[in-house]
Amino acid sequence: MATNFWTSTHLKELLEQEEVDVVHNLDKQRGITLDDFKLIKLQMTNYIARLAQNVKVRQRVVATAVTYMRRVYTKRSMTEYDPRLLAPSCLYLAAKSEESTVQARLLVFYIKKIYPDERYRCEIKEILEMEMKILEALNYYLVVFHPYRSLPQLLQDAGMSDAIQLTWGIVNDTYRMDLILIHPPYLIGLACIYVASVLNEKDNTAWFEDLRVDMNVVKNIAMEILDFYDKQRTISDERVNAAMHKLGLRK
Repeated sequence: MATNFWTSTHLKELLEQEEVDVVHNLDKQRGITLDDFKLIKLQMTNYIARLAQNVKVRQRVVATAVTYMRRVYTKRSMTEYDPRLLAPSCLYLAAKSEESTVQARLLVFYIKKIYPDERYRCEIKEILEMEMKILEALNYYLVVFHPYRSLPQLLQDAGMSDAIQLTWGIVNDTYRMDLILIHPPYLIGLACIYVASVLNEKDNTAWFEDLRVDMNVVKNIAMEILDFYDKQRTISDERVNAAMHKLGLRK
């Protein structure tokens, strides 16, 4: 696996926002709007996190699985790749690629346990088949870099070691958006530190200036994160259920 982001397939796979915010024609025919598209991806991010909690894998596996899921939907439709099967299959593949293997039968067990809705039910064979489809959709590019590794050192340098839990939580929340598909992980990490600084009312202007990064980009990412927190308050179960209902029954 590549150890340098700048020579990795992750860098080559970064997209523009307008390339990510595309609803495929097959999904449009089901009445799925861009707002629905984002809500379904958010719901599947939560689904992956809940499953991961039950099968006891680390946060990095969750982040990689969510990245796979979001990448797939820049290339394939939800009609072709049903989110309710894609989500656990991405977790299964991510656990392998992050060397924290989870057995497919364990995923199937917990899906049945925590989701009584029949539309979420799947069999081991279906997860294994979907894994191959995911690999094909991703062109076998499985390398994903995350902001987590450099976070403790950056926070120490910024004199914010006491904000590690807050900042880590903000990084986790960025996977509920498409930021990882658009921006280099180190910029996402810095934006999370910027948000933590704002929330803690700590002036880190001089520290950020010394980093010699494009602060306009960092601040724009930070604003997206804060905007997400504001919008999250208006997301009701009714809106999510209405969006999920448009997927129909699993084939």
